[in-house]
Amino acid sequence: MNPFEDMRLFAQVLESGSFTAAAEQLGVSKQLISRRLMQLEERLGVRLLNRSTRRLDVTPLGHAYHEAALRLLAEVEQVEQSIAGEHGQPRGTIRLSAPLSFAVEHLSQVFPAFMQRYPQVVLELDLSDRSVDLLAEGFDLALRIGQLEDSSLIARRIGGVERVWVCSPGYLAERGVPEEPAALVAHDCLPYGHGRTVQWRFEREGKTQQLQLGGRLRANNGEVLRDAAIAGLGITYLPLFIVRKALEEGRLCRVLDDYRPAPLAVSALYPAHRQGVRAVQVLVEFLREALRDVL
Repeated sequence: MNPFEDMRLFAQVLESGSFTAAAEQLGVSKQLISRRLMQLEERLGVRLLNRSTRRLDVTPLGHAYHEAALRLLAEVEQVEQSIAGEHGQPRGTIRLSAPLSFAVEHLSQVFPAFMQRYPQVVLELDLSDRSVDLLAEGFDLALRIGQLEDSSLIARRIGGVERVWVCSPGYLAERGVPEEPAALVAHDCLPYGHGRTVQWRFEREGKTQQLQLGGRLRANNGEVLRDAAIAGLGITYLPLFIVRKALEEGRLCRVLDDYRPAPLAVSALYPAHRQGVRAVQVLVEFLREALRDVL
């Protein structure tokens, strides 16, 4: 019986999403993993997984065991790193979640330098605009843009993202320039999100106002909305890094600049049990330094 190995197997199954995927990643048979986890459940006297042919369903006790296992495994990793030499090269695998557009624009340019500096660190990147559950999905680190929800996660600010309202020169020539936020109700808007309406926030001279706006085209991808604005379909509100090139080339124009809110914070989030893992810490510090001049 090896409790830590059982924890690793269970965590890998949850992170992979199936016995088959976990077996492929670990290089063992699916039957071995299934047998070991059944023995684990027998030893604990509880059901961790509800098995079916279609999907893997984790019980509430299974979620609790998974979170505890991740903490214990992280502590073991910290002890091993400490014994191996605190000032040696950071090592280990970091599972990182980051917004797609932000990662393509910024992270793809800095990660090669990180990999060269820390050759014993392995990065697994999940690029998506969805908000992942770090604990349930086994992520070590996530980058988030915007206001953070209250949670047990540790957050460190690594920069800020400016947002701007933009549209095409042709759209302005046809529809006119909105001089104040209230004028947007007479314009075609291209909101980010899936709801029928989104809330755009405006700030000027210390005063804040918010407007609920809708539009014929809504999307949760900034590039889609940017291209729609370039095509003259309306006004959109996006991070500057997504529209900067189009602005420089004259394909987009800025509007309502006097009402721009403060930049959105870019934060690195990680579970408390990963706080002492050197690989996570050096990556967070590296990102703060590397992105200092571009955020």
